[in-house]
Amino acid sequence: MTLAPRDPAPGFALPTTGGGSVTADSAGAGRPLVVAFWCNHCPYVRAWEDRFNELAREYSDRIGFVAINANDSVSYPADSWDAMVDRAQDKGFVFDYAFDESQSVAREYGAERTPEVFVFGPSGGLAYHGAIDDSTEPEGVRQTYLRDALDAVLAGRSPTITDTPAVGCTIKWRR
Repeated sequence: MTLAPRDPAPGFALPTTGGGSVTADSAGAGRPLVVAFWCNHCPYVRAWEDRFNELAREYSDRIGFVAINANDSVSYPADSWDAMVDRAQDKGFVFDYAFDESQSVAREYGAERTPEVFVFGPSGGLAYHGAIDDSTEPEGVRQTYLRDALDAVLAGRSPTITDTPAVGCTIKWRR
């Protein structure tokens, strides 16, 4: 079961590809927070990763961003720690890219897909959950769900659209 509107962000403490660690508190630091469930191998993540990175770059002074890979890296070696480090460096990620090796954070959030985003307002309540936008192709985007949610939260409003289906690969759970 995924989080409900206004639910607080579940806490976490995870290692990041930048060599440190990130918590829900440190990522948000009293600001709105975007938590995205992510991985390296999923073609949907790859379709959206440049747009997500650009949003993180554009909003980073006002909003915290963290992407969390919870995939089983034994069954999916492309999602291993070393591959994450390489991907973050190759793509120039400006957001924290964290590893949920135990998969406990993904379970607490009720995440099912990659990519799947959760936006928490400055008071910590869930404001938006779902897809980044409505197209894997940048030129096909008509609805910018994540951007619209970020703008609403920054303006002190609830987003017009608070939930959309996350489109992507399923999280690869350990058996």
